[in-house]
Amino acid sequence: MLKVGKRLLQLHHGKVQLHHGKVQRHYGQFYINNLEFIFKRSLKECSKILATRFSIGQHSALRKSLKSHQPIRSFLTAVSATGFNDYELGRKHFELEIPEYFNFVEVLDEWAQKEKNGERKTRNPALWWINDEGKELKWTFQDIQSKAKRFANILEQVCRVNKGEVVMLILPRVPEWWLVNVACLRTGTVLCPGTTLLRAKDIKQRLQDAKATCIITDESVAPFVDQVADECPELRSKLLVSQVGQTRIGWLDYRGLNEEASEDHKCVSCKSSDPTCIFFTSGTTGLPKMVEQTQSYGLAHVITGRYWLDLTSIDIHWNTSDTGWAKSAWSSFYAPWIQGSCIFVHHTPKFDPCKTLKILDKYPVSTFCAAPTIFRMLIQEDLQPYNLDSLRHVLSAGEPLNPEVIEEWRKRVGHVIREGYGQSETVLLCGSFRCLPLKPGSMGKPAPGYDLCIVDGEGNELGPGHEGDIGIRVKPNRPVGLFTGYINDPERTAAVFKGDFYLTGDRAMKDEEGFFWFLARGDDVITSAGYRIGPFEVESALIEHPAVAESAAVSSPDKIRGEVVKAYVVLASNYEVKDEENLKEELKKHVQNITAPYKYPRKIEFVKSLPKTVSGKIRRIDLRNNEWAK
Repeated sequence: MLKVGKRLLQLHHGKVQLHHGKVQRHYGQFYINNLEFIFKRSLKECSKILATRFSIGQHSALRKSLKSHQPIRSFLTAVSATGFNDYELGRKHFELEIPEYFNFVEVLDEWAQKEKNGERKTRNPALWWINDEGKELKWTFQDIQSKAKRFANILEQVCRVNKGEVVMLILPRVPEWWLVNVACLRTGTVLCPGTTLLRAKDIKQRLQDAKATCIITDESVAPFVDQVADECPELRSKLLVSQVGQTRIGWLDYRGLNEEASEDHKCVSCKSSDPTCIFFTSGTTGLPKMVEQTQSYGLAHVITGRYWLDLTSIDIHWNTSDTGWAKSAWSSFYAPWIQGSCIFVHHTPKFDPCKTLKILDKYPVSTFCAAPTIFRMLIQEDLQPYNLDSLRHVLSAGEPLNPEVIEEWRKRVGHVIREGYGQSETVLLCGSFRCLPLKPGSMGKPAPGYDLCIVDGEGNELGPGHEGDIGIRVKPNRPVGLFTGYINDPERTAAVFKGDFYLTGDRAMKDEEGFFWFLARGDDVITSAGYRIGPFEVESALIEHPAVAESAAVSSPDKIRGEVVKAYVVLASNYEVKDEENLKEELKKHVQNITAPYKYPRKIEFVKSLPKTVSGKIRRIDLRNNEWAK
């Protein structure tokens, strides 16, 4: 029975029926070793023996699950596939040595070699891509290695991009997005991703600020680039990655160049401290800040991949993040591939809960990560028709997830949703790891490698139960994965470092057991459906309309998106308003045309004046509090 059981567990879709429950294929030798007890011993014996191998908080659930003969999968979800089953021990023994020279390509090359030698022990590809039209693509690590070499040669030889220069990438979830990421690593160029929702004004600002010498995008964004390219003196080349075979005057054609490109390419040597990517992150009082990360950033995502995502080389991981955000670098690139996992991608123009459930039913996705908005929408659907048994680990990040949603998902699917917290400036900072008892509403505990504290505005540490800023200890040792600073903005960089800490800008408290509880953002940034939106960006777009004299954008509660943008607008004295409702719709469309559509205010209220400080600054906090008190 044991040999048969182990063999079935190792098969792709193998299942073992046991005491009216079922055990699916599991992940990693750790699971298989523990499951030997199940096949060798009675349920009573299993309960006693397994209890010694789980944290105290899991004993009760484990015994209850065995006693009730529920699916064994229900208690295995509390076990880490990577062996992170003791939180304190894992943190104590965490070490991450950073060599002087490092390029993440070394990690990908190692997995390609293991794949070639048969050491990866799975038939899963490195990238598994599907779209709405039924097209499917599977690339191995070896495929990615050869294809990225072609792209690297295009960057160096045709686009004339040199090491250290910035390449702006604006592509949807197409396979080439991953190739560009690897090609930039190979060439030592600095990747600067952007969402396809950006418009001409946004693109101009990013190209100019980042001093990008090359931009790579598709036919949907290229017209916006052409509107502003002449105002971006550093821009030397524009590469079009068309999904329908289009070409465009003034643009290099990737499809044609790829056919002629060589697969012979030597990866550049990089220091761990060399810049590797720039993320634009929204701010409160100005335009988005440029966050710089170095080559060691990819290595630091072992914290994200091994400890939070709990990935192994036989996992199939689906992260739904937009390719323009740091979360895609987290969970759609570095973290899965440092663990040798398969990255699953669904290319679709718009999220659809039914479509997502059908995919989870059809494909053997084992780990799934999405923004809270997605889970709020998923639980609105009838989940009964869908088989979600391939899932073993479900995660959420981007904003706090309602405890009610976590409980509803647990009741209907059988999994808890594990939350994670971090920023564009960091890797994972805090999480409800599998080895921890779940406290719905909590951010969990600090990640291995990070000393997270609650501090006051001057960087003084506060005790349990006190509200304060979330701070990362940076002295005497600066943690790996923390950004180098905001490019060309020493003042804002200096402002986030107080005493021995980097302040994240978020407010929280820590309880007596060391769990962190998110309270609010320390600034006015709005997080809607996973998108971070700076009020300044919305207000700047509104002021361009002749009806607007002044405005203030704040967050407003929303049942599905968590929060949305609401604009308080003071109308120009000389502007005649015939229909307020029509004007509101006109202003919404105006913002959508001026800047990325996700930033537009879904709610608008006309007011005679805005609350201000003595020095004349808008007190958005008063308006925000008013919204959330309703």
